[in-house]
Amino acid sequence: MRSIATLAAISAFACTAMLAASPAFAQNPKEVKVAVAVPITGPWARNGELHVKGAQQAVDDINAQGGVKALGGAKMKLVVVDTGDSAEKAKNAAQRMLSADPDLVGGTGAFVSSFTLAVTEVTERAEVPWLTLSYSDQITNRGYKYVFQTSPTATKQAEDALPVILALSKTAGAAQPKTIGIIMDNTASPVSFTKPMREGGFDKLGLKLVVDEVFTPPLADATSMVQKVRNARPDVMLVLTTNVPDTKLILEKLNEMGLGKGRVPVITNGGHMGAPELLNVTGKDLLEGVMVIIANWGGKGQEQLINAFKTKQKEPWMTQDSISTYGDIWILKEAMEQSKSADPKKVAAAMRSMDGGAAGKYFPGGKLKFDPNGRRAGAELVILQWQNGEPRPIYPTSLATTKASWPKK
Repeated sequence: MRSIATLAAISAFACTAMLAASPAFAQNPKEVKVAVAVPITGPWARNGELHVKGAQQAVDDINAQGGVKALGGAKMKLVVVDTGDSAEKAKNAAQRMLSADPDLVGGTGAFVSSFTLAVTEVTERAEVPWLTLSYSDQITNRGYKYVFQTSPTATKQAEDALPVILALSKTAGAAQPKTIGIIMDNTASPVSFTKPMREGGFDKLGLKLVVDEVFTPPLADATSMVQKVRNARPDVMLVLTTNVPDTKLILEKLNEMGLGKGRVPVITNGGHMGAPELLNVTGKDLLEGVMVIIANWGGKGQEQLINAFKTKQKEPWMTQDSISTYGDIWILKEAMEQSKSADPKKVAAAMRSMDGGAAGKYFPGGKLKFDPNGRRAGAELVILQWQNGEPRPIYPTSLATTKASWPKK
């Protein structure tokens, strides 16, 4: 039988080994690391680039203003991680991230919801707080304690979108829409977005569905679908695509048949519909009047930030990708100030207890409070409208820089 002294020695050694294997969080570190994990390569690389630009701008601004004051002015350092082009690659990237930087305080990003689901499985196990603008309801339906979703969920956006659009038509002095048409691809996002509308949402709002066209991307020819739109002439059209080439084909055909340039109100959704590249490919005439349902955007009250971003990052405007990660980094900073710690567990606890804070101004609705699931309370959707070659926020009023333009019949 081993002696008590031997057992005590073994126990002490084990504890020492565990402590050595765990990251140490100094009381006043010179540097605190935060991460942004997004696609840097592959088809979503441009969105990833915009995420990184927003996060880096926040880090630079925070450091220029004295760093994390509760930690003796510790400077923030951004760790950029490429999730690649698949959920499996994203998961592996998250594992490498935590292995390479075990002292990471928290992070933001992933962009594609399936990538976010994969990344947050890893960060949750490591008890590292993670912020995201990804829309999927599932992200915050898993009972996780270290995942924070700043955007309205996909279901919430779908439920709120049409009532907001109808209210905008009334504000613009147009007749109340009575009929609606849909052209959409059959991928997961448009299907889930229209599900609550098809299951009683249209009826509840007094809208009759008169065109219902679903296609498998990529789209070769939009003629037959748009012909049905011309014949039915709905009061409003939902055009729900997930890539720029399909969007361009549909808008071109609408214009060719005399329905474009705002003649029939077109409602779209998704980050690609506000991307600077869309303007380059499509042209401002085809985009004129198109409305976009989105989770965040730079707008009224944020002019100083937007101008600084445009100058430093060489971008024509501040998209949802950039302003969301900008705000996320400020949330992590405020949580460190509040907890007086760079320990991820304490930082996450501070985030869960937030009720207000300066970082709220970077998100629609202005509220900074998370419910028990990690969803930001009071998160509002944003409606943009392409006007004179620029996507401008027209809703909510707190963010809007212009009024909605609506054709009057």
